[in-house]
Amino acid sequence: QVRLVESGGGSVQFGESLRLSCAASEKIRYIKVMGWYRQAPGNQRELVALITSGGSAKYADSAKGRFTISGDSDRGTVVLQMNSLEPEDTATYYCNIGVTYLHDEHDYWGQGTQVTVSA
Repeated sequence: QVRLVESGGGSVQFGESLRLSCAASEKIRYIKVMGWYRQAPGNQRELVALITSGGSAKYADSAKGRFTISGDSDRGTVVLQMNSLEPEDTATYYCNIGVTYLHDEHDYWGQGTQVTVSA
C-alpha cells in the first residue's frame, strides 16, 4: 500500500515562510500530476498548486507570487515553498499524486499537515 508522507507544517507568524515536503513510500509509476491542496475548517478542499510530470505548474490565485511548487515524478516527491504567509493560509495541507495508465486514473493522498499562520 503506497503512502504519501508529508512534512514541514507548523505554526508561523505573518510574513514568514514554510516548506512542505511530500514523498511516496514506494515507487509510483505513471505519475501524471503532483500537487498540494488545502482545507480550512468549514471550507471545501481547494487546489493550492500542481505540477505535471512534464514540469508545468499551475497555482491558485491566492498562491501566485508567494508559493512555488517543485516535484520529481521519477522519485514521487513534491515540495511546496510558501513565502509571505498570511493568516488566510491557515489550513490542513494535503499532498496529492495523480496517476494515469491507459484509461485508468488513481489519486494518492497524504494524511495532511497543519499550517497555522498568526497575525
